[in-house]
Order: sequence, then structure tokens, then C-alpha cells
Amino acid sequence: MPSPPLKFERKYKIRKFLFLIFDFLKYYRLNNRINTPKVRLIDENGEHLGILDVSEALRLSQERNLDLVEINPKTNPPIAKMMSFAQFKYKLKKQEKKQKHPASDVIKGIRLSPTISQHDLEVRLAQAKKFLAERKKIKIEMQLKGREKAHFDLALNVFQKFIQSLENAAVEQPPKRLGAKIIAIVKPL
Repeated sequence: MPSPPLKFERKYKIRKFLFLIFDFLKYYRLNNRINTPKVRLIDENGEHLGILDVSEALRLSQERNLDLVEINPKTNPPIAKMMSFAQFKYKLKKQEKKQKHPASDVIKGIRLSPTISQHDLEVRLAQAKKFLAERKKIKIEMQLKGREKAHFDLALNVFQKFIQSLENAAVEQPPKRLGAKIIAIVKPL
């Protein structure tokens, strides 16, 4: 099947863009769209300037090259703030993204083995330090296989050395054996 003409794609993109803009404008009235006679005006620094006519508030915001945005239409008179609407929109989108993905509950994982080489251990250590710098918890695992299960004390020794070499970290869950695994959780200080 042949691809649709370029005109259609362009129209679709423009239409999608306009829907996004109009969808956003439903929630906040800007500049001349504010339909009340008076507003409680707040400037860009958050200072209350008092109750003013909408025309006066618009004049003040235009002098400062800012938009007049109705923040809370339910109060009497409505609260309007002088601000850059593009920046306001950007901050709102950023807050929505932050609410969708809470970063503080993320647990990163690092796997070790009892026979890990020195260089591999240093690589895992650098990785763990990076995670701690990002303020994330780390789940350290060591899987024991075959004869390694008989030498639990050697595996635990490697595990303890790794945890002790981590700086700016506190042990949330000390190393414990779960079947053929050793698991510990470390959090940043």
C-alpha cells in the first residue's frame, strides 16, 4: 500500500498541535479571555498587588512583556498572575511527569559472583557509586552455583568487602542467605 501524501501528514501534525493548544487553553484563561471585571493580581515574584480591573491588570502585564493568566477562577474576585505562559506550561508538564514516575522508590540491582575478578569488581563498584550519587537504593545479589554453595564464607567475604568499599552508603538490609543467593540492600546517606 503506498504511503499517504505528505500534505496529509502535515495537516495531521498541525491539527494535533492545535488540539494540544486548545486543550490546554480550556483550563486557563489568558489575557483578553478573562471575562470578569476585577481580578486579584499577583506579579511574577509572587507579590500581591491588590484587586484591580482586568484592563489595568492587562496593561501592567503587557508593560512587563508577560501574560495575564487566571490561576483560580473560583474565588471572588478570581486570582490572576502575571507570568510567561510558555514557562508555566513547561513547569506543569514537568510536574505531571514527576507525579507519574516517582524516582525515590527505584531500586537498582548489581550482581556479583564469588569468583569475580578485581577489574569487574571495580566496574560494579563504580556503577554502585553512580547509583548512590543519583540517590537510589541498590540491591546487591550474589548467586552461588555448584561448589560455590559449599564455600559460603568465601562468598560472604567478597560480599562484605564490596559493601565496605562503598562510601556514603548505609546498609538498609544486611547480607542474608536466601537459598543459593546472598542479598543485601544499600541506601545513600
